[in-house]
Amino acid sequence: MTQVEKLVEATYMGNTLWQLTVAASIAVGTFFVSLLIRRAVSSRYARLAATPETELLELPLQMASRTGVLFLLIASLFIAAQWLTLPAPISRTLKTLFTISTFWQIGIWATIGVLGGLERKRRTTLANDAAAASSIGVIGFVARATIWSFVLLLTLDNLGIEIKPLLAGLGIGGIAVALAAQNILGDLFASLSITLDRPFVVGDALQVDDFSGTVEYIGVKSTRLRSVSGEQIIMPNANLLSSRVRNHSRLVQRRVVLNISVDQQTPVDVLREIPGKLRQLIESHQPIRFDRAHFAKIGASSFDFEAVYFVLTNDYAKHMDILQDINLRLVQWFDENNVMLATPQRVYYVDQHPQVESMLVAKGSDGSGAPAKS
Repeated sequence: MTQVEKLVEATYMGNTLWQLTVAASIAVGTFFVSLLIRRAVSSRYARLAATPETELLELPLQMASRTGVLFLLIASLFIAAQWLTLPAPISRTLKTLFTISTFWQIGIWATIGVLGGLERKRRTTLANDAAAASSIGVIGFVARATIWSFVLLLTLDNLGIEIKPLLAGLGIGGIAVALAAQNILGDLFASLSITLDRPFVVGDALQVDDFSGTVEYIGVKSTRLRSVSGEQIIMPNANLLSSRVRNHSRLVQRRVVLNISVDQQTPVDVLREIPGKLRQLIESHQPIRFDRAHFAKIGASSFDFEAVYFVLTNDYAKHMDILQDINLRLVQWFDENNVMLATPQRVYYVDQHPQVESMLVAKGSDGSGAPAKS
């Protein structure tokens, strides 16, 4: 028997050289074919992602394009090993390695699928439902945490670690962690409350204490506002919900109180005309709901009138345009009817005492004390 024949017929760990060659060929062929498929899928996904339309296969191709090279290598080795007779420890190790890599790859696929689906949902609903768009970040965080928690538990289980005692220990440790990270957890639960209760959404104009701005992003820990002066305001969710929040974007109507004070020399006939004139000026604008106009009070140095109306829009610029026109036309009417606006003034009355006056007469006009000469 030649040396070549002995080499071919020899067995290695219970497998002939032919079996090992076939298994190696299967591993190499499977690995390179899977790499080619992965590359083709990535190219196809790149072309679909470059188009503005959202294709049906775009999300599945995005998930498949994120298949890891390490997973393909381990899967190729596992498939090739089925053609061999391996010792139990090696076979068990290879099976465990393949199972764990499969779990992690499924976790990557699931994460990409969930985030891609949420992003697609955000783009389609942003124009119609800003509240749904604002909850994307929180839902994505919860989804990722859930997916990778399951992946980690399954990995530990396949490594031979008992999960039940671990879960019990995590429950006790979780209490300590919750006490140590109560501020972070408070912000997390506050973000969930914002997502479910929807006191505001992305794009709403808010006033929180002394800060005013437009909501740009609602995150897991904080909410970002773009202030009216341009800078970004970052507020923790827990502090945001504990404050008094004014949502100006949900303003249905704006109540306006118009106070006018005229001079007390104004004739009574003109005073009677002022409430009617105020009503006429207010009702000449739209959209407005007139409430009342009255001679409200007789002040210390003025006659005070008060008119109340509602602007039926949340557009602040529209409200100011209406108020400006009412004021200009009212000042013009006052000018035509010689009505003066009241100005604060005080009148002092000086009463001279009789004894002081008699002393001045006795002293004389020259200040010498002699009687004045006629």
